[in-house]
Amino acid sequence: MEIYKANDNRYADMVYRRCGRSGLLLPAISLGLWHNFGSVDVFNHFIQIAYTAFDNGITHFDLANNYGPVYGSAEENFGRILKKGLGRYRDELVISTKAGYDMWPGPYGNWGSRKYLMASLDQSLKRMGLEYVDIFYSHRPDPLTPVEETMGALADIIRQGKALYVGISNYNAEQTEKALAVLREHRVPCLIHQARYSMLDRWTEPELLPLLEQEGVGMIAFSPLAQGLLTDKYLNGIPENSRAAKSTGHLQREQVTEEKIHKIRQLNELAKQRGQTLAEMALAWLLKDDRVTSVLVGASSVAQLMDNLKALQVTGFSEEELLAIEEVLGVSELRS
Repeated sequence: MEIYKANDNRYADMVYRRCGRSGLLLPAISLGLWHNFGSVDVFNHFIQIAYTAFDNGITHFDLANNYGPVYGSAEENFGRILKKGLGRYRDELVISTKAGYDMWPGPYGNWGSRKYLMASLDQSLKRMGLEYVDIFYSHRPDPLTPVEETMGALADIIRQGKALYVGISNYNAEQTEKALAVLREHRVPCLIHQARYSMLDRWTEPELLPLLEQEGVGMIAFSPLAQGLLTDKYLNGIPENSRAAKSTGHLQREQVTEEKIHKIRQLNELAKQRGQTLAEMALAWLLKDDRVTSVLVGASSVAQLMDNLKALQVTGFSEEELLAIEEVLGVSELRS
């Protein structure tokens, strides 16, 4: 079988943004392996998605220990992709993984203890066939484990050379402030915060984004398309093969309200006026903010990935466009 060779012009069109006050640049669009890369999916599909991503300048691949399904299978499959050829470009890749959610049975396979984080990262490295990851995250705050223990484990992981940088995910502003203070005591900076952020979900805006800017921490947005709501998929209700149609998953049927569909249709009209799809506009809208280092997209096909990349072609917004978007979203959306 022919070994993968990357596109010689892979850096021609991608935009790279500095991650906080660090030396690391990330692509404006990163590839998340949360869905579509598990053992239930078709390997040949996602190897093509991964190659296409890198061929178009996406250097950052984001994983977590329990991505799949089944748990661990996204990392295993990514390890296979690296072995099949992408690994030749290891020094051009930023690979991240996380621990913090349910991973294995018993008291040591969840949350934020030193025991769990250390063991989980060792397992992740083995699954992917790597000596280190570029970024390792505490995937969520643990209300019962002292933040000193969780952040101390992250600092030691850096010292052991198993990660080059550390980050946190799903921490609110108050929790973030405490975590950053502990990491500072260890003289290990927090590189990045991964938070849910989209036009329809703006909880980060009042306190978290200003804090990250002040502290020089990068921010990467997950679910930038609100689980597919900010695409043309739901313009006419809930299609049969969509996430909302399934009983399992993070987007439930009852979340796709008539009110939301009405807003999505209005946003879609605004996107058309800009010469964009709704998804392109939604990604561009996040990237208009310099505090957002990158947005994480998932892709179920090469075509979908290429469509998302088109967002980089028109990233500016006029004052009128921004006002029109705010009007559609309504003040209630800003702080939901």
